[in-house]
Amino acid sequence: MNALEISNLTKTYPGFKLDDLSLTLPSGCIMGLIGENGAGKSTTIKLILNMIHKDGGTVRIFGKDNGQEFELAKEDIGVVLDEVGIPECLNVTQIGNVMKNTFKNWDESEFSRLTGKLELPQNKEFKDFSRGMKMKTGIAIALSHHSKLLILDEATSGLDPVVRDEVVEMFSDFTREEDHSILISSHIVSDLEKLCDYVAFLHKGKLMLCEEKDQLLAEYGLIRCTKEELETLPKDAVKHKRENPYGVEAMVLRNAVPSEINVSPISIEELFVFMVKEAR
Repeated sequence: MNALEISNLTKTYPGFKLDDLSLTLPSGCIMGLIGENGAGKSTTIKLILNMIHKDGGTVRIFGKDNGQEFELAKEDIGVVLDEVGIPECLNVTQIGNVMKNTFKNWDESEFSRLTGKLELPQNKEFKDFSRGMKMKTGIAIALSHHSKLLILDEATSGLDPVVRDEVVEMFSDFTREEDHSILISSHIVSDLEKLCDYVAFLHKGKLMLCEEKDQLLAEYGLIRCTKEELETLPKDAVKHKRENPYGVEAMVLRNAVPSEINVSPISIEELFVFMVKEAR
């Protein structure tokens, strides 16, 4: 069973439209949702969580329609949003007590272990937490009620590089269980490149592509050459290009480029930047 199935999802605001979004997250996999600010990442996540009303389309979580059966699916979802949304007067111990009465599968010992691992103070009020500490608290909650799907909106934002690396490792460990999956949005593309099995690119409310990460990296590459050299390549080989005073850098389809041409690896971040600049 797929963890998440989105079909023809649409939401319109003044000046913005999430336009006919369709994607599937297989169980046991991690999908990175990538896009610049305003691309529709947070809107997509809010629609999945039934926090806002959709204009059209369907969302199914473990086969359950999120509009009709969301309460049934809620126990299986761990959520970390850009704003964690915990009452500011509570400390970590009190947060654990609240969550114990919120989730049927709350694991008090796991929450205690994770808050210790993430070095969260037990008696400090949430309002006095840094942004990074707040995000770590949200992550600990999401991982402490035996959820099967994590939905994470900028969950690594505000964390220093060392803690971010530790949290990324925790997410990776989570999906070692074959029925555990993650949908994570982030502007820190390097985190997603480490983590993800699938990558979905959003730009101005439209899904530009959604593919396996390894397939993307195998399919595309970079070449650096002169304008004249670029013109000798098959037109279907060149997907995107950018010119500079020293020549041309182009994203190409590897299998369409003659074997004598040197094609360098491309990162997910470079792939995204090329596609967004071409779409503008």
